[in-house]
Amino acid sequence: MVAVTVDPPETTRPHLAKLGLSFPFLIDQGAEVTRRYGLLHAGAGPAGADIPRPAELLIDPKGTIRWVEMTEDYRVRARPETVLEAFDRLR
Repeated sequence: MVAVTVDPPETTRPHLAKLGLSFPFLIDQGAEVTRRYGLLHAGAGPAGADIPRPAELLIDPKGTIRWVEMTEDYRVRARPETVLEAFDRLR
């Protein structure tokens, strides 16, 4: 099991409050979860830094990935209706 922080650091709290977001956020500073789910994009960040690949995942309560949408372009995300359709198919 990978230990991660879901309580945002003090520097992040004001930003989340400004957006009105109160649900838990995954803070993966060591990229442990990113690596666990195969989402590390090695060398793709500024100055060749490793960064997480943009992805949307539906993970069941047991930790099994049930659906994933991943692109090569960091600017592209799944449309909300695509995620909702995937969720409906898994029900």
